[in-house]
Amino acid sequence: MDLIETLRSTGTVREFTDEPVDDAVLARVLDTARFAPSGANAQAWRVVVVKDPEIRTRLRDLYRPGWTQYLAMSAAGLRPWSPVNDPAAERDAVAAAGEQVVDAAAQGLAGHLDEVPVLLAVFADLAQLAAVDRDLNRYSFAGGASVYPFAWNVLLAARAEGLGGVLTTMLIQREDEVKRLLGADGSLALAAVIALGHPVHQPRRLRRNPVGSFTTVDRVDGAPFPG
Repeated sequence: MDLIETLRSTGTVREFTDEPVDDAVLARVLDTARFAPSGANAQAWRVVVVKDPEIRTRLRDLYRPGWTQYLAMSAAGLRPWSPVNDPAAERDAVAAAGEQVVDAAAQGLAGHLDEVPVLLAVFADLAQLAAVDRDLNRYSFAGGASVYPFAWNVLLAARAEGLGGVLTTMLIQREDEVKRLLGADGSLALAAVIALGHPVHQPRRLRRNPVGSFTTVDRVDGAPFPG
């Protein structure tokens, strides 16, 4: 598949057919994804391919409460867990969640995470991350630059194999339990869970805001960059 077309059509896929994904295909995906960049070429990622049905069921059960909170905050007009949110407003939104939100959270990927053809847990070794914003008085995210390109490469490589997928960070809320469940210890931190499979609906070219809406010249309030 053409690289540009792959970049423009690799969207989120949450619905998969029952067709299994052969281990050889997954091995090719991971073999390609490993060429992602990382600080000092530390390659600080660690992947667990979750196959055990009991572990998958437990991960699904850990996932669902967070998704319920996400839907409740979204319904209240909040961007869930934004670093600039008022925590009290988030708590109020979750407390006010009705049965409709709870029912919605039991559907789709959240209700069937255990059934997806491929389930990957991606960990980052904190000892290998150069989090240059660690000591700033704000939310730290620079360290993710050494692990999320790998996660994105997984989705791109999967697309090239005719697969679709989704990267979710919801289970990070329950990191301690996930680490115990998957035998992760020490400096390993959960960075994402990726679900892969054959998509029910074939991906189409994505829609995004034009370049000039997010790119300016010289200053943030400068003239829009033409594009």
